[in-house]
Amino acid sequence: MAKRKRKTIDFRFSDKHKQYIRQCRVCSINVAEGAVRAGKTIANVFAFAQELKTSPDRLHLATGSTVGNAKLNIGDCNGYGLEHIFRGQCHWGRYLENEALFIKGEATGGRSRIVIFAGAGKADSYKKIRGNSYGMWIATEINLHHDNSIKEANNRLLASRHLKIFWDLNPDNPKAQIYTEYIDSWQEKADAGNMSEGYNYLHCTLYDNITITPERLKAIEQRYEVDSIWYLRDIKGQRVIAEGLIYRRFADDTASKQYTFAIHEKPKDLMEINVGVDFGGSNSGHAFTATGITRGYNLVVVLASERIDCKKQEIDPEMLAGMFLNFCQRILSAYGYITAVYADNAEQTLIAGLRSASRKNGLSWLRIENALKTEINDRINATAILMAQGRFRYVYGQCTNLVSALCTAVWNPKNEVKNERLDDGTSDIDSLDSFEYTFERRISQLIRYG
Repeated sequence: MAKRKRKTIDFRFSDKHKQYIRQCRVCSINVAEGAVRAGKTIANVFAFAQELKTSPDRLHLATGSTVGNAKLNIGDCNGYGLEHIFRGQCHWGRYLENEALFIKGEATGGRSRIVIFAGAGKADSYKKIRGNSYGMWIATEINLHHDNSIKEANNRLLASRHLKIFWDLNPDNPKAQIYTEYIDSWQEKADAGNMSEGYNYLHCTLYDNITITPERLKAIEQRYEVDSIWYLRDIKGQRVIAEGLIYRRFADDTASKQYTFAIHEKPKDLMEINVGVDFGGSNSGHAFTATGITRGYNLVVVLASERIDCKKQEIDPEMLAGMFLNFCQRILSAYGYITAVYADNAEQTLIAGLRSASRKNGLSWLRIENALKTEINDRINATAILMAQGRFRYVYGQCTNLVSALCTAVWNPKNEVKNERLDDGTSDIDSLDSFEYTFERRISQLIRYG
């Protein structure tokens, strides 16, 4: 009697996803683009896994912006990843100093298959994948890969006996290099009949994911300000150019004097208070911001902000340290504690000066650390989501500099390729940076809560 296989993973694909997966069988290049939670990564992982079962090649490649991102999105994939598809037939390990998933069992006919996991976001990331020849390549968030890694990975596939590429990405700037040099170029060749290896493209929106309930769909939509760049990309799955005001809703609210985001009394239920410090130069300024986060990561509340314009007065390190201590004392007097101080890590000498001044003035317990300085657009996106959800607040009258900075923050109109916040001295980037340093380490908890 034939052995009956039991379904252990509840894959549910729309007709659009099913057609894409079928085309993956006959096409060498497969690209899934669309909104967040649209099912594009799961479709690629499923198709890649099916090809692994019969591929004549032993070694394969899986990449993300970081190796952790690759393992999370491709290896785990919320329970739908490779380690779950090949459960009982695979194990994690290392292959030539690289993270790898070793697969061998009934699904592969007893043959060994090794999937190398690597990061590809930095200019020198390509060095980790150099030297090997791969049969197939699956990449998540390909638009966050450095072009050096993309080119190197393509070169590593030249000896493949069963060449397959699987890419996924969220929509980006329509003039981004990933489109002009690769995706749109491939589409043009395919339309002209010049892609003999076969090109397979999927575009999907949040509404194409049949596993999302109407209630959950509404909750996800409420994370975004309608018609913002992130709403159009993450929900509608559109490629859009970032232009104009970054925080339009906040700017309109402030200009109309509605002050929806302001609170007029001392915030309660704070579980941590962080101070962010951004150091300025001759054409900018030093900025301090204190931010509280309430229990359960419910609200982000800006308690106070201050900026010293270096163009109006010359500030030496000793004066700067004094201003910093005065700002901290202001927060301590009002709230009684400071959890941590996060300062711009590009100025280690100035940070050392703040630590020294703190010790001399009875604040040796003050924890002054380097700011994480995550991707600016990730910090901007997180702020926009918090605003859209009504989870961003500021203490009225105490945050004048930051309020002005948020109202005037704009996208750089001259950069038509990359979404970039304008930083030419016409807007207060210093206050924005110092604010973002206070919560960037908590972005995953804050957005997960939403």
